[in-house]
Amino acid sequence: MRHRNSGVKLGRTSSHRKALFQNLTNALVEHELIKTTLPKAKELRRVAEPLITLAKNDTVANRRLAFARTRSAATVGKLFTVLGPRYKERNGGYLRVLKAGFRAGDAAPMAFVELVDREANTAE
Repeated sequence: MRHRNSGVKLGRTSSHRKALFQNLTNALVEHELIKTTLPKAKELRRVAEPLITLAKNDTVANRRLAFARTRSAATVGKLFTVLGPRYKERNGGYLRVLKAGFRAGDAAPMAFVELVDREANTAE
């Protein structure tokens, strides 16, 4: 029985999943818009949104928690200097998932994940 087991396995081991979402989160924070498969995009919300919430309160402890989850100093810097202040007044819902058709090779459903209220000049 899988009662109360949340999250999608995506056909990967736990360490592979952790690395996958760490990389997707770093790419999302850097570019503010990424394209991935729909199941990964939906699961990415569960990883990335708590990081942005963490970045709204800039403390050393929160920076260390964010670094432990992303392992990227550049990502942590942008989270706390740009994204935290940008979403200070917003209570959740920092990401938008837009369906983007199907991939040519295997017909996998694709999606864009973007940060809400991002600047237009940071497009792709």
